[in-house]
Amino acid sequence: MLSFLKDNQITTQWIARISLLIFCTAFVIYFFPKSNRFTYEFEQGQPWEYETLYAPFSFPIKKSDEEIKKAQKEIKQSTPRYFKKDKELSKLVKNEWSSRIEQLIIDSIIPNNSGVGRNGISLLESIYKNGFLENPLALEDSHPVYIDDGNEVVTATYGGLILPAELNKKLNRAFNTQPDSIQPILKRQLLGIIRGDIIYNEELTELNIEDELENIIPTKGLVSRNARIIAQGEIVEGDKLQKLKTLNDLYQAQTWTESQYGWKLLGYFILVAMAMIMLLLFIHKYRYQIYLDFRKLAFVYFNVLFFILLTSMVVKFQDDYLYIVPVCMLPLIIKAFFDSRLGLFTHVITIFVLSFIVPNSAQYLFLQMMAGIVTILSGSEIYKRANLFITVGQILLVYLVSYTAFYAINQGGILGWDWTQVAYFGLSSLALLFVWPLIYVYERIFGLVSDVSLLELSDTNSKLLKKLADKAPGTFHHSLNVANIAETVANEVGANAMLVRVGALYHDIGKMKNPTYFVENQTSGVNPHDDMDPEESAQIIVNHVIDGIEIARKNNLPDRIIDFIRTHHGDSTVYYFYKQAKEQDPEVPKKLFQYKGPRPFSLETAILMISDSVEAASKSLPKPTAILINNLVDNIVSKQVSNDQFLNADITFKQIETIKAVVKKKLASIYHLRIEYPE
Repeated sequence: MLSFLKDNQITTQWIARISLLIFCTAFVIYFFPKSNRFTYEFEQGQPWEYETLYAPFSFPIKKSDEEIKKAQKEIKQSTPRYFKKDKELSKLVKNEWSSRIEQLIIDSIIPNNSGVGRNGISLLESIYKNGFLENPLALEDSHPVYIDDGNEVVTATYGGLILPAELNKKLNRAFNTQPDSIQPILKRQLLGIIRGDIIYNEELTELNIEDELENIIPTKGLVSRNARIIAQGEIVEGDKLQKLKTLNDLYQAQTWTESQYGWKLLGYFILVAMAMIMLLLFIHKYRYQIYLDFRKLAFVYFNVLFFILLTSMVVKFQDDYLYIVPVCMLPLIIKAFFDSRLGLFTHVITIFVLSFIVPNSAQYLFLQMMAGIVTILSGSEIYKRANLFITVGQILLVYLVSYTAFYAINQGGILGWDWTQVAYFGLSSLALLFVWPLIYVYERIFGLVSDVSLLELSDTNSKLLKKLADKAPGTFHHSLNVANIAETVANEVGANAMLVRVGALYHDIGKMKNPTYFVENQTSGVNPHDDMDPEESAQIIVNHVIDGIEIARKNNLPDRIIDFIRTHHGDSTVYYFYKQAKEQDPEVPKKLFQYKGPRPFSLETAILMISDSVEAASKSLPKPTAILINNLVDNIVSKQVSNDQFLNADITFKQIETIKAVVKKKLASIYHLRIEYPE
């Protein structure tokens, strides 16, 4: 039954992880660009830095935007304008003129035989013969016009129409033989009745212009297959620029059959799935505890998807802002919650995937890879504000130096920088300062712990540690000593010093349940173990680990701290009581006197085991000397190594020797050992 449950649990874990891989792969592919991307990056006025490019297929050259606008302007200027002619208007105006002349004669303003009436009629006939446009347009005289008089459409020129300026000239000539006193009267009378018989048909004209605009040919010339488009080193301008733009647009607009599109998706799926699987295999091999914890595994993949999604959206809407995305925040986040090695590997995988979709992928790959490495190599203690600001400055420096190098390669010099791009680098670097609030959000959502939270947990005035100091003062003092030793060791061997210190402060909180059963808390000289069986005493000692885990979970301590409580004794034996039991019963099972484990599985938990064991054992030395301390440390660590306590920890023999040397020095300072001078 137990075997079945175990097999079922393993199967469930596999299904969960495979589902996570499939989801992440599908998610990334969904946000990939659906069109092809031209594999070359180019900029107007810059030299072509690639090999000579030949046309992969025949294609027409698209006209530039300027050429299209010029053609549109020419069409708007040359398209004929449409007008309507009111044929009845001239009769009405002539009748009105005759009536007014008769009235002027009756009023004795003009003589009866002056011939003014006939002159006015002749003038009106000449005006309305060509047509009078009362509201002129801004057209050349030679511009063609179409005039619809109801029976037919007459073709004319704009200059053939009578306009207000020409009307005044005709009026002056028509009455220049009349006395000066009546000329203004006649002009005023004519101007009062003349109306335009030519009316501009704007709607019909606009329709005609739109038809002509739609007929603009968007291409010019043809590039034959295998024809040279541009040679290496040539300047991207003129026809070469237009050919490259046309080819780029053709790639972007390329349509696929269902079969072709299916193969394309399959190719993307394979490449992205390979990247996701490589990340999972790395975690499985080198960070197995993260692999076993699905919550932590999902957290790593969530961050990968988040930065891929953010970058994809920027590329889709405005790829000029690509470098504003703070991709270097990814290794910083992973490093804060786990370690530098996983942070760098996660960053590399993410950048490889993003190189499929970003423009100028070679430059992007180099810049972000270098910036990510600098992020990992920068100060490990990001909870210190100075370290984070230093990291921001280092990343900005890497961006600027790399950009300068690429600019020098492409331009043959370093003058003429694109300062907008430099500003984007600055914004991306400054965005790293938001890693603090983001880490806080992640801690609340995923229940993880970072160095920022570790700093809070290291406060000895916290509620739980104050409770430990009240109930088990000897244990609290022991924990402080272990924390100081372990922190010094961690700094020496390159481990997470803050994590080790916090783990040391809380590793013995289980002793609060039965504080008087532990020697460091026995101040009255009475030892309750004197009246107990060795097996019962051993169980109380062993159970302080289980009690500590329960207290830690009740007080919401992070799993990374609970790991120190679980592993600080590994599966070692409570040897004192085991020896007593052996004297009473040589066949007593050793398992009854062993801690339940697990053994330390990281460098930090291994450091705590050594520091805890040595510090506790040193209290048994009646008169500590340098020789006694050296022998004590060597014996304890050698015994732990021989019992395979560090088999699962990422620790080397060289690091163990370094740890022993640091612990010896630290204990010597604690016991104030001095050289004995002769009297």
